[in-house]
Amino acid sequence: MVEVNLVGLSIGAALTLTAVALHLSKGTGWTPTTDISQEVLERRAESVPETEFPEPMNRAIGAGGGGAVAAGAVAGEEEGAELEGGAEAAEESGPWDVSDDEAETFEIEYAKEGDTIEVAENETVLEAGEDAGWDLPYACRQGQCVSCAGQITSGGNAEDYVVHDDQQMLDDNELGDGYTLTCVAYPKADFTIETGEAP
Repeated sequence: MVEVNLVGLSIGAALTLTAVALHLSKGTGWTPTTDISQEVLERRAESVPETEFPEPMNRAIGAGGGGAVAAGAVAGEEEGAELEGGAEAAEESGPWDVSDDEAETFEIEYAKEGDTIEVAENETVLEAGEDAGWDLPYACRQGQCVSCAGQITSGGNAEDYVVHDDQQMLDDNELGDGYTLTCVAYPKADFTIETGEAP
């Protein structure tokens, strides 16, 4: 016969009832704190000394949020203006800067999709294919992976046919074999491409 320990059973039942009661009780009320007021933020900003350099990785400084600008340029100092001009000169322009009404078009044959379309020089090979309604492979859209890779089968180096905007994955041999990253490839000649082909 099973022996029942009444003391243990009583303690277990009491703990269970306590847990259920605590679970169902309303408890203490919680109210969220209010946001810090603009006045407090300004007071805190005044207590931080100004520096002669921009904060690292602050891409929100400057017009349009397009990259960091020297602190002098933000403050309007002469030497900052020199730095700002240098930063602008360092930015590379390319076909992506050409306006739509001035863009030249090229005949691109998408072999796997079985169609040839006109692609403007200021549109990537990937974007043009998507505009045509094709589900082309991609991941990062920044030239930092090979998910969107394709092979230009017209012969020669891929860079004879496209301009890459900062592709970081293909080496010279792969480019020589016609491989390209369609997400950052802007056409500069007619060609045939096999999409979904990685080196």
